[in-house]
Amino acid sequence: MIHDTTDPQPGTDTRSAKEWMKILSQYREPSAVRSWYEMAVTIGPFVILWALAWWSLGVSYWLTFAIALVNGAFLLRLFIIQHDCGHGAFFANRTLSDWVGRVLGVLTLTPYDVWRQSHAIHHGSTGNLHRRGIGDVHTMTVKEYKALSPRRRLMYRMYRNPIVLFGLGPGYLFLLENRVPVCFPDKAKYWLSAMATNAGILIALGVILYFGGVMPILLIFLPTTLLAATAGMWLFYVQHQFEDTHWEGDDAWQLQHAALEGSSHYVMPKVLQWASGNIGIHHVHHLQSRIPFYRLTEVLRDHGELAIKNRMTIRESLQTARLHLWDEDKKQLLSFSQALARA
Repeated sequence: MIHDTTDPQPGTDTRSAKEWMKILSQYREPSAVRSWYEMAVTIGPFVILWALAWWSLGVSYWLTFAIALVNGAFLLRLFIIQHDCGHGAFFANRTLSDWVGRVLGVLTLTPYDVWRQSHAIHHGSTGNLHRRGIGDVHTMTVKEYKALSPRRRLMYRMYRNPIVLFGLGPGYLFLLENRVPVCFPDKAKYWLSAMATNAGILIALGVILYFGGVMPILLIFLPTTLLAATAGMWLFYVQHQFEDTHWEGDDAWQLQHAALEGSSHYVMPKVLQWASGNIGIHHVHHLQSRIPFYRLTEVLRDHGELAIKNRMTIRESLQTARLHLWDEDKKQLLSFSQALARA
């Protein structure tokens, strides 16, 4: 159960989501010095750990593997920087943001222009039952699930199974699906983005293979990539998949309200919050996506109402993995067994 202690009480601030959006606009300005600093303290250790892992191949494969796993945290943070570039939040210069994002896309295995468009759709349609399907975790309503054939129900159950969603899914998404613009197959711009990113990845892997053979790929590239991908998938999941999240049809859906009510505040230890670029402060991010990730903590410091809004601890988040169907009548995300019991 997610904690939301912002119910109206005497003396409590009850600003609407639209009002919060205006207030948060004052945090949108990035600092060039801070942005370059965040880039340096992320990509610097990432390169150093890659080199250290490569060196350790001659000492112990287990040591190499361990270093690669640690480096997954820095790769995840590079994805957050790419994410902020996509929102135009990391640098004031949009052209600079885009090209930094495209270069980072080779490291994160994510074609920048394709991802930026699908993610923009996600932000523009989050919580809208009639606009699901791009940039989100596929979620069905109880009524939709009941109307499926047994085979289709089994397929949806398999998709929502944690082993598939967080075990097989991240590797499939970043290693395979990202290689083609599946959401925009008829747009040349996105094919160019995907193919250019693929070319960069192939060149990098070719250089690694030429100088180090297959072991750096198996013990450094793949563990680092898969750990970062799995962590990223989990973070994206818990940001919107919780019991009291927000879904509405077109007639009742309102963008700012859905952003505030349908996004969690994922509370993590400081080291994990740093590695994830404060993306757990997701309700604030969805209200004002142009806020640089390093300024999100300023918002919570200045506005305690948002600090206690939609709070979710790591222990509480583990329970969200069993929630799969949206009950339009009760306005709750349910497990398959809960949906069956209510039926």
